[in-house]
Amino acid sequence: MSVLSWIEFEATEKRKGTVKLKGGYNVLLQGRPESTVRLMPEPSVLYLPLRSKRFAFSELSVKEGEYVNAGDILARDPDNFGVPLLAPRGGKVRLEKVPGHIVIEDAAKVQEHADMAEEELLHLEQEMGAGGIKRYKLVTLGAWEFFYDAYTGAVPDPLGTPQAIIVSIASLEPFVARGDAQLRNRLLNFTRGLEQLQSLLEYQPIYLVMPDVESEFVNLLRNHIRGYAWVKIVEIPLRYPHDHVAILARRLGLKRSNGPIWAVRTEGVLATDRALTLTKPCLIRIVSIGGIGVNSPAHLNVMPGYPIKMIKERYVFEPAARLINGGILTGEPLGAEALGLDTECRGLTVLPELEDREFLGFIRPGWDRSCYAGCFLSSLRVKFHERFTTGMRGEGRPCISCSFCEDVCPAGIMPHLIHKYLYRDLIEEVDMARVDLCVECGLCSFVCPSKIDLRQQFIDAKALIEQEKQELRKEQERQEKEREEQAATKSVEEKDA
Repeated sequence: MSVLSWIEFEATEKRKGTVKLKGGYNVLLQGRPESTVRLMPEPSVLYLPLRSKRFAFSELSVKEGEYVNAGDILARDPDNFGVPLLAPRGGKVRLEKVPGHIVIEDAAKVQEHADMAEEELLHLEQEMGAGGIKRYKLVTLGAWEFFYDAYTGAVPDPLGTPQAIIVSIASLEPFVARGDAQLRNRLLNFTRGLEQLQSLLEYQPIYLVMPDVESEFVNLLRNHIRGYAWVKIVEIPLRYPHDHVAILARRLGLKRSNGPIWAVRTEGVLATDRALTLTKPCLIRIVSIGGIGVNSPAHLNVMPGYPIKMIKERYVFEPAARLINGGILTGEPLGAEALGLDTECRGLTVLPELEDREFLGFIRPGWDRSCYAGCFLSSLRVKFHERFTTGMRGEGRPCISCSFCEDVCPAGIMPHLIHKYLYRDLIEEVDMARVDLCVECGLCSFVCPSKIDLRQQFIDAKALIEQEKQELRKEQERQEKEREEQAATKSVEEKDA
């Protein structure tokens, strides 16, 4: 099988608009959040982290002790087009109370305020017209933080023009906020958001990714979208991680070299509607809380900075539990220093901490746990949702070349081969094996019987390769500049002679 065989676009004849994808694996775990959205009590204090996965809000816009209104800009990320950190509630600002956080005391739910400069709007209208004002609103009102570059995951340039926009309502990783929960009673807002996105484009398409299933909700959405000729529906099977936008972009034939591809999920389209249709700041988030350490897993209506302690007191019943920011396969553990939800949080996963070592766990018969190889007794059962903890079922062991990781890989690479190259420090071979195609879905690590953390190895390898390439580019630029200087010096000497 060719490493790049997945690049070619494949469409099934069975249903128009359905793309055929390889790899993937559904992880069935207990603690799946319900689709209902629950309101949380209003907090009296908010703890807004200054850092999240993509953002670092280092440029402060407020002072210690200052009173702010909901929607006011607290800080900006200067390295990401000035994306702002907005005040979700009014209150008194404390900058030094908690390291790495902006604290809002005496938080109160008041009328939201759109913190936009009138002179900036007038300037944009003169220079760029209505389109420039819309893009300015998307950034200033907090909607732009929901946009991604499909291939890199970075924040795209709000003034750029994409070759296409991929909108995905599918969210297949356990346990992150699902599209159906966020769209409940908000289909009108969603379709208006799509119309606003289309107004930013000229002839570029919008691909709407939705599950290839028959249900009342999905059929209702199809009927809503049917009249939009500029929306191309792409249906995918409910198999993780077929909703990953980088995989979809490749399958749709959208090449990186042809320009940026914007990617946005359900919450981003709803935020676009709020910012451009209503001119209101995007302050509320729908996040999930799931896992077997949770009492009644659900979706929560909260805001950035919401105290994690209040969520734990209400939903987490395990005395020893590990909190993960995000899903079970790609989320990152939350340390004790994290007091509030960051702006990019899509869900909290709660797992019981395994305090006692599981003796010879890798050879237990496993009636109550799944096994990708089908060698546990559980293979005799019908599909079931497993009770998952932080235990790794035994110690890490050497790679046995079982190829399970290759079977589930949606990118068409060979993780076990790349792992062996990394073990021998063969970085050039790792690059040639196309580790850059890894979408960091975590399936290779999950199915690995040797419990090798392949995902983290590949993340580190990609960073190392990119660093070496940057150093090589800098060295080439230095040598080119040196040659130009030598040529200029030689020319002057020849003239003087």
